[in-house]
Amino acid sequence: MPLFYFCADMKRTLLIVGICWLSSCLYGQKTSNYKCLDGSITFESSAPLEKISAKSNELRGIIDPAKMTFAWVVKVNSFEGFNNPLQKEHFRENYLESTKFPSAIFQGKIIEDVDFSTSQKRTIRAKGKLTVHGVEKERIIKVNIDIQGNTIVVKGSFTIPLSDHAINIPKIVNQKIAEEVEVTVSAKLVKSN
Repeated sequence: MPLFYFCADMKRTLLIVGICWLSSCLYGQKTSNYKCLDGSITFESSAPLEKISAKSNELRGIIDPAKMTFAWVVKVNSFEGFNNPLQKEHFRENYLESTKFPSAIFQGKIIEDVDFSTSQKRTIRAKGKLTVHGVEKERIIKVNIDIQGNTIVVKGSFTIPLSDHAINIPKIVNQKIAEEVEVTVSAKLVKSN
């Protein structure tokens, strides 16, 4: 191919790329994500002989309103509470194996159409993959959202069967640890630029 044709082809390509870039800057819709600055997650195990609860104030997350996607994460070792230090140690080392699986993650899509530019309170469904103890399970979780300007408050609760995530409870303590735990989340997200 002669150099003239190559240069003309390159100029045409650069012109097309330049026009596309300029039109995306002028007419493209730039959206901002919402990031969690203040989130908490609590779990409660109500077994016949014992009630166990723990809370983490280190729940972090992000919502992308353009793609209707989300991601949440909490470090397993950030949970505090429990009935005694030995219980906390067993939770971290024996049941959730936090050295091997340091975080619990929930990521996916928002099922309903939500206009994040309009103030509103409503219940939505979040569909995604919940990863706990290294085991990923698809879940649909209902949450209440309150959109007010540049902030979103998210609140919800759901149950997690321990067997879904390969968390085995020894028979010797099965009357003290429930087969399902109740999880409650509360988070405030702020629009970022």
